[in-house]
Amino acid sequence: MNASRSEMELLGRELALLRQAAEITRRSFERCSRIGVKEDYDGDELDAFEAFASRFGRLADILVQRVFRLIERIDLDDAGTVRDRINRAEKKGLIENAQTFAEIRTLRNAIAHEYLPEAIRTIFRQTLRYAPPLLNAVDRSLAYARRYESGESRG
Repeated sequence: MNASRSEMELLGRELALLRQAAEITRRSFERCSRIGVKEDYDGDELDAFEAFASRFGRLADILVQRVFRLIERIDLDDAGTVRDRINRAEKKGLIENAQTFAEIRTLRNAIAHEYLPEAIRTIFRQTLRYAPPLLNAVDRSLAYARRYESGESRG
């Protein structure tokens, strides 16, 4: 196995954070799915969607910037751009489609920087669309990381 003890401890902490963030995001997704896409939202619905969008963005960051990066380090992959990381995640089976995940990353950036009310509605619609592949990637990443527990690794 390529991973050091400290990398394995860090991976354990990062995966715990990932699980927690995914559970919170999943709950928000379920609530917002029930609300649905509308032209106008009442205050509680708007709060629910804003919380969901924030959680979605945070989960995408944890997955790409922390978990994927650490898996690359453990697997002794060369560092690269975020796009490189996403492409390698697809090759490893952590995500189903690199292009979808690039769009998730673009959406995450829009969530962090968008303030116009009409754009917010588009963001809400897109977070509902992209939440399933994001949550699926969490499940795939957790399954992939189990290989390290048994000492199996792909470099």
